[in-house]
Amino acid sequence: MTTSASPAPGLPTPAAAPNRLTITGAGLVGSLLALYLARRGYSVDVYERRPDPRRAGADSGRSINLALSDRGWRALEGVGIAEAVREVAIPMYGRVMHDAHGNLSQQPYGQPGQGIYSVSRGGLNRRLLELAEAEAGVRLFFGQQCLDVNLRQQELHLRDIETGQELHQPYQHLFGTDGAFSAVRSALQRTERFDYSQSYLEYGYKELTIAAAPDGGWVLEKHALHIWPRGSYMMIALPNLDGTFTCTLFFPFEGADSFASLQTPADVTEFFGRVFPDALPLMPELTDDFFHNPTSSLVTVKCFPWSLEGEALLLGDAAHAIVPFYGQGMNAGFEDCTVLDELMERHGADWQTVFREFQQLRKPNTDAVADLAVYNFVEMRDKVADPRFLLQKKIEGKISAQYPGQWTSLYSQVTFSHRPYAEAWANGQRQDAIMARLMKHIDTEADYDRPEVQAMVGKELERAG
Repeated sequence: MTTSASPAPGLPTPAAAPNRLTITGAGLVGSLLALYLARRGYSVDVYERRPDPRRAGADSGRSINLALSDRGWRALEGVGIAEAVREVAIPMYGRVMHDAHGNLSQQPYGQPGQGIYSVSRGGLNRRLLELAEAEAGVRLFFGQQCLDVNLRQQELHLRDIETGQELHQPYQHLFGTDGAFSAVRSALQRTERFDYSQSYLEYGYKELTIAAAPDGGWVLEKHALHIWPRGSYMMIALPNLDGTFTCTLFFPFEGADSFASLQTPADVTEFFGRVFPDALPLMPELTDDFFHNPTSSLVTVKCFPWSLEGEALLLGDAAHAIVPFYGQGMNAGFEDCTVLDELMERHGADWQTVFREFQQLRKPNTDAVADLAVYNFVEMRDKVADPRFLLQKKIEGKISAQYPGQWTSLYSQVTFSHRPYAEAWANGQRQDAIMARLMKHIDTEADYDRPEVQAMVGKELERAG
């Protein structure tokens, strides 16, 4: 292995042009950020450890699916590609819960017509990269592992995955969108007074597949997110365009029912037959998927500050990795791009001011959505199977319909609005306290119309302002 000051073939010469910006990480946030920066007239270089996903093989329909909601749509609209993405996204208008006997119940996400959208991570990433390169002139360098960042000298230490050649690449302004285990954040952690925490759930997750029907259609309701809540764990399924569903099993690493306890194909088949009896016949490749697909961990990362003067900035998972249970990881990262773009509109190339205001605006909100994601895990794996919880949701719907300007569910505030996450979370906690008081007087849906309950609702909302 050699260390060289000259670039590997295809890389730029080691000099930082005054109008050139550098991004590490060409995932969803990095590729969208590149588009935003390039459309403001900057030359943009993006370095990515992985090979070019556009040349790594066609999408098999099994890539991890994501839930795209209003914040994400707004970010895509900002670079003019929302409609193109909408053509390959499947709307999901609510949850369908599958109990242990295969019985179904439903819960709408919002008002009629409101939904979140199932999109392929890989397909969306490829589309963003194509636009960044072809339409915006972004330079993409794949197979370039960032070994370290020298913040003092403003240099990336890169290693070419294919050749092993190393080089030191200067930058002027660096944007770290290189994920939960970010090399840029690792460098910032070695600076003075940098706060950092990571916490893992005792659960992991594994991707599985529900097969398409023989005619290529969907064997479950297409326009819904399916959940098999089982108290201490759960499985979910999101629809794909080819008729399959991408399932995710969220499961303890250890214990009686856990990844550790399922050691053989017979173990897996027996467990699914006992716990997910209606899903098992729909998963002909279950044991192959279970033993060949990786088991991944679930981590929350919080840190601060996200920037170093006007020279380096963290965005997306590099700044605020969250667990996936509110469907907001990608949406929050995309919202980072829109907030940054608004600050650039206001302050131009005053990067120190842009970076400082960005982290001040975003930090409280991404902390809030991180807490919301863990909160929603408990709701999805356990409460959605509880009749009292479902009744409460129906009562909340009635309050929202009766007082549309005064009551919007926490889920709708997070998913179908652009209200800052921290405001939505604080408001949701106030609403939870109100519902705890109201539900003591409600045993059936009809109880909502009782005069004394109506009086309580009016008084609670008047007190809440």
